[in-house]
Amino acid sequence: MNVKITGIGSYIPSTVAKNEEFGKHHFYNSDGTPFGQENETIIKKFKAITGISERRYIPKDLSTSDMATFAAEKAIQDAGIDKEDLDYIIVAHNYGDIKSGSVQSDTVPSLATRVKHNLKINKPTCVCYDMLFGCPGWLESVIHANSFIKSGIAKKCLVIGSEALSRVIDPHDRDSMIYSDGAGASILEATEEDGGILSHFSATYAFDEAHFIFFGESNNLENKDNRRYIKMFGRKIYEFALNHVPDAMKTCLEQSGYGIDDVKMIFIHQANEKMDEAIVNRFYKLFGKTTPHKIMPMSINKLGNSSVATIPTLYDLVLNKQMEGYFVQKGDVVIFASVGAGMNINSVVYKI
Repeated sequence: MNVKITGIGSYIPSTVAKNEEFGKHHFYNSDGTPFGQENETIIKKFKAITGISERRYIPKDLSTSDMATFAAEKAIQDAGIDKEDLDYIIVAHNYGDIKSGSVQSDTVPSLATRVKHNLKINKPTCVCYDMLFGCPGWLESVIHANSFIKSGIAKKCLVIGSEALSRVIDPHDRDSMIYSDGAGASILEATEEDGGILSHFSATYAFDEAHFIFFGESNNLENKDNRRYIKMFGRKIYEFALNHVPDAMKTCLEQSGYGIDDVKMIFIHQANEKMDEAIVNRFYKLFGKTTPHKIMPMSINKLGNSSVATIPTLYDLVLNKQMEGYFVQKGDVVIFASVGAGMNINSVVYKI
């Protein structure tokens, strides 16, 4: 028995926020001092490093669980299954449902339970829980679903990554330009077909690295609303990712039984274009190879970093031939990989 992704779907918000919209922001350093460059220069350097020219934001009347539901409906339809046959619903996120204009995260009931409710699934033994694993949350949820199915306690699982980062960003922090909103969903099923999940690897580095991404106060020290925002030590994360993610991918590939030349495509968390390129280049260097052309599709330039939603959304776009120059087909071997808060990393080798 193997475990395959039989359905995929995503929700990409329609509201587009271009880099130019940050031109009137007042940026500060973490110590509250004004950032010593003009916004035009800040935005130009930001684009050069991250590759982001625009991102998507959730409409004011929607929440993270709403986006998750929309993506789930598409995945269920794509798989052609009865929603009542689902045994597990796992929703990866990090900040719960935060209503527009609110400062409070809402995680009770769980977002997975809310999705089940929204989908009007009646089956009590369709078990729901949330995954808090940083940006690698969707991929870690896939690993959980794989274990449930292979152990025989589940046959069909709905795995979703959904996040509304626009509601936890500090407008006075340059890093706020990275983040975006969206959702991606997948159906995993037991199958006798060849392929599916071949191997997986996960790790948590928390001795020195636990707080590389954290919740902190606004960079504008005159802001007294006590709200907390997503914060990160970008340079430390960059170095961490380069030192650990390529090795995780290598370990995972070696466990799969396939070689580096068998890899058709790499679906990596859309965190930062330069960082992702460096990770993949280092991965190939571990095998004494140069990175092949068209091995790594990138959606970050238009969609930004939507955390747990980036990989399933990217996979959906490629499968549905919406990424020009990129396509995969049955029998292709691909790698999924991610890094994020925790600090967590993971990788999956998958045969379509």
